[in-house]
Amino acid sequence: MSSAPSRAAPPRPYRSAIRERRARETRERILAAAGAEFVRAGYAGTTIRSVASAAGVSMPTVELVFGTKSRLLQAAISFAIRGDVDPIPMLQRNWAARAAASASVLEFLTIVGRVLAEAAQRSAGLVLAAFEAANVDESMRALADELRAHRAETAAWIVDGLTRRSPLRAEITRKRAIDIVWLLMDPHGFCALTQDRGWTRHQFERWFMDSVSRLLVERETTAPETELRSSSRSRPRSRRSNPSPKQERTR
Repeated sequence: MSSAPSRAAPPRPYRSAIRERRARETRERILAAAGAEFVRAGYAGTTIRSVASAAGVSMPTVELVFGTKSRLLQAAISFAIRGDVDPIPMLQRNWAARAAASASVLEFLTIVGRVLAEAAQRSAGLVLAAFEAANVDESMRALADELRAHRAETAAWIVDGLTRRSPLRAEITRKRAIDIVWLLMDPHGFCALTQDRGWTRHQFERWFMDSVSRLLVERETTAPETELRSSSRSRPRSRRSNPSPKQERTR
């Protein structure tokens, strides 16, 4: 009597949780090293070898994950802007949902300003490296154009978020407002203020918020404390409207 054949155990998944975690850590390490190298040496001065050495991995590992140097720079910029390797676009992340749910211009700009300043601190130097590379390397021009287009998309999102909470100033069209925010987000400006002029990230954040508010939004909605002071001045004084008992007795 033959025994029934034993059932083989199912094969283990090729990509285990531990393997995925290690791959993610390696990718993050390479991108962090690439970001530092591109900022330090520029696009022309950065090599796959120098990035691999800084990341503590082999050149074939970098080439296997990212392919070419231009793709590595593109990935390093995305990593710097987002702050992680998750592929979720910036405007689909939790911070954007919180900003969209905010009730006032001030609350909206507070959330947006903080996120943009943090992203600029991580990525502005890399974006400038891409712009410089586009001047000498035709293959990099598409990336530079894409970065400018993404900035315009974010600027439009910010302007539309403002107009849902307050009208723009009478002389400002939507297109003009987008252009203004787009310029305020320019990485050249961030680097000039923080590196050349010694601003902190927090100072840039406050400047961005104040500039957007003052340049675009109707003044009545940009300074609630002014509204409060003006409304308090317009109220009748209590001493005149409600005389005290002592005043009543002396009449």
